[in-house]
Amino acid sequence: MLPLPSIHIRMATVGDAAVLARHRAEMFRAMGLADAPLYAPLWQEAERYFEHAVPSGEYVGWLAVPEGDPASVVAGAGAQLRAILPRPDHRGQRLLMGQQGLVLNVFTEVPWRRQGVAEQLMLRVLSWAREQRLASLVLHASGEGRPLYEKLGFVGTNEMQYIGEDG
Repeated sequence: MLPLPSIHIRMATVGDAAVLARHRAEMFRAMGLADAPLYAPLWQEAERYFEHAVPSGEYVGWLAVPEGDPASVVAGAGAQLRAILPRPDHRGQRLLMGQQGLVLNVFTEVPWRRQGVAEQLMLRVLSWAREQRLASLVLHASGEGRPLYEKLGFVGTNEMQYIGEDG
């Protein structure tokens, strides 16, 4: 197999809303959660969200493109910013205040997987989070992504989710 070309990571813009939305829909399809009836509505609603959230700064994203081919997006990752109530950190040693980043939309096109692209994107996200002095950075890991996130220092927490009667 020939080595893949090197990549360049750039910030996502509002003009990338359709790409970000497709990545989101493909990510959920790959996890078996967005089959045919849900795929198109997910893509459409996500695109609508990104058209608002990217320019407002609520969502910050990065896209990986091959060097010399800036029109081809091969992977992406982003963070949704949200305010948190002041609270102690997980050790009870310092007060967390301000904004939390929720890492979202980590997706790599199939031919580019297992080439380190997602790791490069996540390193960019981590660097940005430090620069922004976020109170915390969290994510929901798929089984496939969990080893990468653990390698980068993410740990499991006590978070639970209410599914409700409608599942």
